[in-house]
Amino acid sequence: MEEYSSKVLELIPISMLNNRLLLFFSLISFFVTAQTKEIIIEVQPYLQDATPSSIKIMWQTNANEESIVEWGLTPKLGKKTKGISYDVNFTEARIHEVSLKGLKRFTNYFYRVKTGKTKSDIFQFKTPPFAKDQESFKIVAMSDMQYDHNQPNKFYEVVNDGILELLSKNSKDSLPDNLALVMIPGDLVENGTKYHQWKDHFFKPAEKLFSNVPVYPVLGNHEKNSLYYFKYFSLPKNGSPEYAEHWWFKDYGNTRIIGLDSNNGYRNSKEQYNWLKELLDKTSQDDTIDFVFAQLHHPHKSELWIPGEEDFTGKVVKLLEEFSTKTGKPSIHFFGHTHGYSRGQSKDHKHLWINVASAGGAIDNWGEFEGRDYDEFTVTQDEYGFVLVEVDGNKEDTKFTIKRISRGNTKEFKNNIVTDSITIYKNEKKPLQPQAVSPNNSTVSITKTVLKANEFESSFKNAFHAASNWQVATDNDFTSVIFDSWKQFENWYYKENRQKDDDLTDEEITKRLTPNTTYYWRVRYRDQHLNWSNWSKVATFKTD
Repeated sequence: MEEYSSKVLELIPISMLNNRLLLFFSLISFFVTAQTKEIIIEVQPYLQDATPSSIKIMWQTNANEESIVEWGLTPKLGKKTKGISYDVNFTEARIHEVSLKGLKRFTNYFYRVKTGKTKSDIFQFKTPPFAKDQESFKIVAMSDMQYDHNQPNKFYEVVNDGILELLSKNSKDSLPDNLALVMIPGDLVENGTKYHQWKDHFFKPAEKLFSNVPVYPVLGNHEKNSLYYFKYFSLPKNGSPEYAEHWWFKDYGNTRIIGLDSNNGYRNSKEQYNWLKELLDKTSQDDTIDFVFAQLHHPHKSELWIPGEEDFTGKVVKLLEEFSTKTGKPSIHFFGHTHGYSRGQSKDHKHLWINVASAGGAIDNWGEFEGRDYDEFTVTQDEYGFVLVEVDGNKEDTKFTIKRISRGNTKEFKNNIVTDSITIYKNEKKPLQPQAVSPNNSTVSITKTVLKANEFESSFKNAFHAASNWQVATDNDFTSVIFDSWKQFENWYYKENRQKDDDLTDEEITKRLTPNTTYYWRVRYRDQHLNWSNWSKVATFKTD
């Protein structure tokens, strides 16, 4: 046998033998290095895809496949769950993902992650409730935190001095008790194809938030549909299978959150539109869902930056408006793209339009781009900040409140100032029917005719006159409306309130009327909770 072996070795060229030995020792060296290399957590743990009985925990290390989460109901932990890891950038770096299952609903848990000998600090999370639990909770919505070289620490400031400071100041409870989840309608980084931006510009500034509260983003144009986005996030896989994580939905208590993709190549997708339509049809039949909050990146209308508008978002708005009116379930579409805050509302539906930027991206200052004063918007501000949503799950009086928390802009700093707020109730609380006072059965001029109605009244405590809608028609059925005016009690545009001192109980007809013609008119009032009254009784007048 020894003689045979020596003959075989004699037949192997020295160069080949050396190459094989080199390969062998290289492999040995690789495994030894992998075992002894110091493991560094490059992206701290962050939370994904929470349900009442499960949650996903993700993190990134510089090497090593081991993915372990130690967890329990106390800081002593006690339980251990293994997961998976995968390549992120064709290096030794690994993203780790561990799914914890069999959890109790609406319960606080402690956890830490482990890769090799390296362990993270101990963090907390709280599982969502069922809708039947009627629990109240808070959501943060913010967008466009992409890196700005002129304000490089702005996203860190918005998260740590803004969100975390505000929540800790208002409550002594833990962060997971104070905040249910974070919504981000796009533009997480300046360029999604640049690997370091995900670690340094997005996860690092927000690690104290994302390690305790699940984060749910959608794609913006700056993500560039990058593979990094899909590696870093593990979002619900309940959208169209062939477009996994481009659109999806997530339920938290009585609220359904819908993520959509408004980017080029996806916004005109029939699959996405049909999926959303079918989902809303199913949601209309689900008695456990009271509210729908959708998020997508691009606006349908933008007062600060008209070139950023997209027709696809208008189609989404129409579906949500029809859904809310049909079901009585109020809805919102959160968006970004324009770097400033705007809050609007649909004319005939309990649907809000809310731009939640900017959480870091350079402000779109007034006058810098082409803008327009749209009827739908009540408030537009060129500022940094975020939106806090407080959902009240009490079935007796289900509602949500939107608060804009401002951090000001480069000219005027604001330290967590509430600059806008609105509360929407699921149950309808109509103001009293207004009365058309004048003109009535009289003759008027063809110009400068003023319509007058009575004072606003409502049986709902603290309701006030927030909007009026006036219509003039040439027929009693209002199929031929020649004048339609919708005015809000405030209209903050270009740093001034254009509705200041406007009496919503009267309105001048701005259209020139036809001589010797009979006209019919009516009015309806809206309160600050988007409840419209019934139309007034029809009044009539003639022109001379």
